[in-house]
Amino acid sequence: MSKRKTILTVLLILFLITPGLTYADQTVEAFKIKGAPVIDGRGDDGAWKSARTYTIRDQRLDVDITLKAVRSDDALFFLVSFPDEEENRLHKPWVWNKDLEVYQFGPQREDTFTFKWNMSGKKIDLSNFSDDDYRADVWYWKANRTDPAGFADDKMHILSSEAAKKSNSIVSKSGKQRHLLRLGDKGRPAQDKRLLTEYQGDVLDQFVSQAPDGSKADVHAKGIWKDGRWTVEFERKLDTGNDDDVRFESTPGKKYLFGVSIAGLYAEEIDTAKKHPYGQGRISEPLYLVLK
Repeated sequence: MSKRKTILTVLLILFLITPGLTYADQTVEAFKIKGAPVIDGRGDDGAWKSARTYTIRDQRLDVDITLKAVRSDDALFFLVSFPDEEENRLHKPWVWNKDLEVYQFGPQREDTFTFKWNMSGKKIDLSNFSDDDYRADVWYWKANRTDPAGFADDKMHILSSEAAKKSNSIVSKSGKQRHLLRLGDKGRPAQDKRLLTEYQGDVLDQFVSQAPDGSKADVHAKGIWKDGRWTVEFERKLDTGNDDDVRFESTPGKKYLFGVSIAGLYAEEIDTAKKHPYGQGRISEPLYLVLK
């Protein structure tokens, strides 16, 4: 056997015997557990130890995301982890302009992580630049605006060929004119804005944490950055009772199409000159969830 064939054979064997290391269209299985993990961003609960690790490639950032999923009788839990050289906890903060003696928005942007769930009842391309019309449930964790309260922003994406009030005009992958509407779920968000008219410091948070309510409070999430890596935990009821949320059932064979992204999903064009890729995220790979 040639040296090249030997190397290929060894790589194939390693791939087959290495648990949890998989790519392409993956089916993520969430097995039932007895004790629910605490959503604190630590990821060290016993519930995660027996859960399978799935590896998803974020093509936009060219990094791997690791993901685990478990469930209880009435809730679904995710543990995600991904590399990030810097912890970015500020988002458009107030920066004092000494010359003008006013506060202006700073260039800082927060770190994020997004789950996007198909609500269309058929197989679609969940990309913001898709040719398909769809409705999607979006869980948008934000290091500055939602993490301090222990939640993710619960939203909806509606992609259509028809323009709507406040929708963003985009061009699809095939060159078609499309319109993306990003709607917040009903309820109070996890943050409020504050206005500053007098000097209180050089750099200050624009957003103040608060407890969300209504459908805005459906997704609990907490993240910790340590040693160049984010660990974020998510929890959501299988059925929130809200029409703006995807409902999960443990029906045999039923799959839920979703995707994930590190950099957020705002349909912005990719600009590699920007230091931070905030808003330039892409759904890199279709994933399917099955409840066991």
